[in-house]
Amino acid sequence: MKKITLVIIALLLLIGCKNTNNTPTSKVEEFFSSYQTLNKDVLNDLDNIVSKDKTMSKEEKEEYKVLLEKQYQNLSYKIKNEEIIKNKAIVDTEIEVLDYYTTIEKVKRENKNEKTYQKEKLDALKQVNTKTKYNITFTLIKEDNNWKLDSLDKNIIKKIHGLYEK
Repeated sequence: MKKITLVIIALLLLIGCKNTNNTPTSKVEEFFSSYQTLNKDVLNDLDNIVSKDKTMSKEEKEEYKVLLEKQYQNLSYKIKNEEIIKNKAIVDTEIEVLDYYTTIEKVKRENKNEKTYQKEKLDALKQVNTKTKYNITFTLIKEDNNWKLDSLDKNIIKKIHGLYEK
């Protein structure tokens, strides 16, 4: 009898845990966690982003990739609100990331030599320790009883990279 009771309790706990991982908020938390832990998919996306840049050398791309990995690992977030309407949801968040945008703009203003711009930019980004906050609204849809994030627009990616103009 005790074994049957234990099995039933274990099943209920498993079912309960499964459902708590299938909420809009939990999907957004999972999304941010994949950045913070440098998930394989995130690193593949990062490789694709960096490889498309035609202005940097191979070595500069590697340096920039390391800077973005640092950005991801230092990202923090707060869930501000979740609103569910039938099979659609909106999750409002606030993220805090290293402020790469301000540094890059400063280097652009001060740099007059196109040949040294990338090196100066990367050197300046290595020194960044100030953070900035952005608000991001995620939209999700429920398909086959599972919540899924809608595609991210380029502004969300810029915010995660700390490159969005305020």
